[in-house]
Amino acid sequence: MIVAGCDVGSLTGKAVILKDGEILSYSIVPTTPKPERTAQNAMNEALEKVNLSLDNIEYLVGTGYGRVKIPFANSETSELTCHGKGAHSFIPSIRTIIDVGGQDCKVIKVDKNGKILDFAMNDKCAAGTGRFLEVMARTLELKLEELGPISLQSKNQAKITAQCSVFAETEVVSLMADGVEVPDIVAGIHDAIASRIMSLVYRVGLEEDLTITGGVAKNVGVVAYLEKRMGIHTKKLPVDPQIIGALGAALIAKEQVQTQ
Repeated sequence: MIVAGCDVGSLTGKAVILKDGEILSYSIVPTTPKPERTAQNAMNEALEKVNLSLDNIEYLVGTGYGRVKIPFANSETSELTCHGKGAHSFIPSIRTIIDVGGQDCKVIKVDKNGKILDFAMNDKCAAGTGRFLEVMARTLELKLEELGPISLQSKNQAKITAQCSVFAETEVVSLMADGVEVPDIVAGIHDAIASRIMSLVYRVGLEEDLTITGGVAKNVGVVAYLEKRMGIHTKKLPVDPQIIGALGAALIAKEQVQTQ
């Protein structure tokens, strides 16, 4: 049985192909102005890796903000459901999932079967998301992937108080002008993100075990400062955390085929 999931997010498109329940291939591609093109690019890359075509896919589920624009999807479902399904498939003890994406952040509480019990999300401001980190990296003239490791070098963490990404950028520029060390500024940025995420965690309640999904989960600084604020260690997923939504969609596709 070969099925797939396609997750069209705000900054990236992801595709996962499963064969008999195991990951056969996956892809992560940049978004384009058109969700359908992003989906096509993601699927093409994943299919090419294993010399398959869409005709080989028995069922495909779409998810993400662009899920309704995936022309080749057999059905679509919310990213909340998919992240719950995907994370739970690897770590059955998971009860809280923090998904930090390109332009939103979600905290999801699931039961022992991976079904959603409650959630909270911040989708009205880019602060605390991947886009926020991109803006900060550009302001500091650093590469995005450098931010996490540099934040852990801090000896005297700066404080970023602005709740808006625009004002936070101005605050960072002022700190640079005052001669504050770059690692200390970056540490302040990461702690500010952790603080914003914690406001969502408090709304649904923190229940162990907990994991982090989405592209920002690959930032060691965000994870470290969030763990410090929560007082617990997160469970690390054994695959790229950025594909968990697409994986969950593929698992739902597998269930659809099995029930037909």
